[in-house]
Amino acid sequence: MTSSRTSSYKPALAWFAALSAAWVFGVVTLGAFTTSIHAGMAFPDWPLSNGSINPEGWLTEIDKFAEHSHRLFGMVMGVLTVTLVTWLQLREERGWLRKLAWAALVVVVIQGLIGGKRVLLDSLPVPGFEMSLGQMLRIPHGILAQVYVCMLFAVAAGLSRSWIEGTSPSASAAAPRPSVGIPSGTRLLAVVSSLLIFVQLIVAAVMRHNNAGLAIPTFPLTPEGGLIPAAWDFRVAIHFTHRAIAAVLSIVLVWLAVNLWRSPAVGRGLKKAAGLIVVLLTMQILLGAAAVWTIRGPYYTTAHVIGGVSIFAVVFTVAWWSYREAIIRRETASSLTA
Repeated sequence: MTSSRTSSYKPALAWFAALSAAWVFGVVTLGAFTTSIHAGMAFPDWPLSNGSINPEGWLTEIDKFAEHSHRLFGMVMGVLTVTLVTWLQLREERGWLRKLAWAALVVVVIQGLIGGKRVLLDSLPVPGFEMSLGQMLRIPHGILAQVYVCMLFAVAAGLSRSWIEGTSPSASAAAPRPSVGIPSGTRLLAVVSSLLIFVQLIVAAVMRHNNAGLAIPTFPLTPEGGLIPAAWDFRVAIHFTHRAIAAVLSIVLVWLAVNLWRSPAVGRGLKKAAGLIVVLLTMQILLGAAAVWTIRGPYYTTAHVIGGVSIFAVVFTVAWWSYREAIIRRETASSLTA
């Protein structure tokens, strides 16, 4: 009996996965804007908003629009993820891809529950801390969003025509075709860059939700005219850490882009990704500066958050793609020993 599952390119499924990966940026954008205008408690209940899916005032009041739109986009994101998992389970033979989609579903469910608890536990104090338990939950809620984005991009990459129909190992697992693509040194740099960006996003979430975005209210120098703050507390420290990591990342990401451009083994798509990394990095620096100069203007601050997620998605995809040949070799070996 022939299985309906195949690892061949499926245009409809591939485009659906790409759509799901794109949709998550809408969820993140609305979440970032909600935080930027302090609208996280525009509705004190959950999962409904003021007991309704169409609450009064959400199309006319900006705080209600931001929060309720974020919830609606999140609900659609959950439906898209369930659909993607089901589709893969029925049609995709690659076990690692199905498992990755299931993991993404687990993450989005946890993400939704944390978002709900952030609202329901907003008034619950935590001894010794300024933030309530609900307010603290904003931090893991923001961090998990970054993990979820990477999972969706990994699934979408694995379903793409380039991944499936590109250069692959020979049929013999014992003597595979020599690997082409990203050299090992550049591959390691892409992985390190991804990890460093993830650390930066964690620091940014802590800074953002501790209202430390203006702990150093001038840029690029401190109010005293130097690079190092004259007075320190937690907010200043987390803000300064964010700037310091940004400086390191600027060097590392340009280094990664140059390595991708210079390598003759790297394909045109990855070279374009290198150009995109530099463009996004430049925009991110300018948006970070604008967020400070405009005293955390909500539109600049939101754009800065989206810029960080975009850089993470691109760099992670480059790192993920660098292991394509190894993943395909493992697939081939598994199929031959099955």
